[in-house]
Amino acid sequence: MFDLKVMNSVLSELEEERGIPRAKVIEAIEAALATAYKKEYAKKGQVIRAHLDLDSGKTEFVQVKEVVDDTTVRFVEEGEEEVKKEPAAHAAKGNPLSELSADESAVAELPRFNPEQHITLADAKLIKRDASVGEELVFPLEAKDDYGRIAAQTAKQVIIQKIREAEKVSVVAEYGARQGEIVSGTVQRMERGNLYVDLGRATGILPYEEQIPGERYRQGERIRALLYQVEESPRGIYLRLSRAHPNFLAKLFEMEAPEAAHGTVVFKAIAREAGSRSKVAVASTDPHVDPVGSLVGQRGVRVSTVTSELGGEKIDIVEWSEDIKHFIEEALSPARVAEVSLDEAEHKATIKVAEDQQSLAIGRGGQNVRLAAKLTGWRIDIQSVKGETVAEATQTGETKEGTLE
Repeated sequence: MFDLKVMNSVLSELEEERGIPRAKVIEAIEAALATAYKKEYAKKGQVIRAHLDLDSGKTEFVQVKEVVDDTTVRFVEEGEEEVKKEPAAHAAKGNPLSELSADESAVAELPRFNPEQHITLADAKLIKRDASVGEELVFPLEAKDDYGRIAAQTAKQVIIQKIREAEKVSVVAEYGARQGEIVSGTVQRMERGNLYVDLGRATGILPYEEQIPGERYRQGERIRALLYQVEESPRGIYLRLSRAHPNFLAKLFEMEAPEAAHGTVVFKAIAREAGSRSKVAVASTDPHVDPVGSLVGQRGVRVSTVTSELGGEKIDIVEWSEDIKHFIEEALSPARVAEVSLDEAEHKATIKVAEDQQSLAIGRGGQNVRLAAKLTGWRIDIQSVKGETVAEATQTGETKEGTLE
């Protein structure tokens, strides 16, 4: 008999703190009791189940038998076992089992009738008139309260395992629903460049390649990141985080700008070199809402907040346009473009800029033209107004710079 007050307290605690449903914990306890009973009192092969009554605290045990006939199991007569083993012996000597007839092979594959697990259809109908093959019949067993040390230890292990499984399912369900969102936690430790973050009910991993270059983290420090992948493996649950992902930038803006959170301002494309510079193309579903102004905010307060979270990363916000020429001009800002020529066959845009705009168009180390190519998806070739190529960038981010004579 269980102490119902203590049990209800434990069930409530597990449900509130770990998110494990009461039904799952009760199921674990019942499985543990059935295992302990089977280990201590049941016969070999018996299928035992336990039912815990939370109103009285009593436990009922039953033996389960499946209703079978000669189409579902193989009935072995006395002295027949040796005959059935012969094909295997012949196979070892080189005689294939395929020499058996199709009917004999089918029968040989059926499980053997076990009186502790099975009951014939004829016998089942004596107990229950409408019994059918495949149905389960339960037979009450005598309740026991005294279990040996080994049985009790086994029961404990079963409960722990079942609770862990239930907790794993709960964690996957909770964080799976939050995939693609920003989560916050505290830094636990750093191992081989990977950062482990305590998210409350689970630990997230911020891989080295998903961190913002130059950022340093201390143990116990609060950190925000994008939960971009939830993986379930035999070794546990992996919650992969990122601060370098383009969507992290978008989610930060959604937290600052209600227009972005409500979908009035839509992110069309993001090109990012984490920790250094990003370009964001936005559009508005409402003609009365300025998409760029919504993200910048009054006196730039919104974009400044996002920049601070990203360690000073510069952010260029441009308005997306269906007119690809205009979009490419916007993407190359702050440089002013003199002329845009498109080559649809090669998906290449040739841009002409004045001499005083060349350095702005190219950017330090070719960064501006490189990000513009990523943002638009077009290969960009920057030329002086005289027609000489000074820089070229592909949508994959490769940049080539030339020199003017």
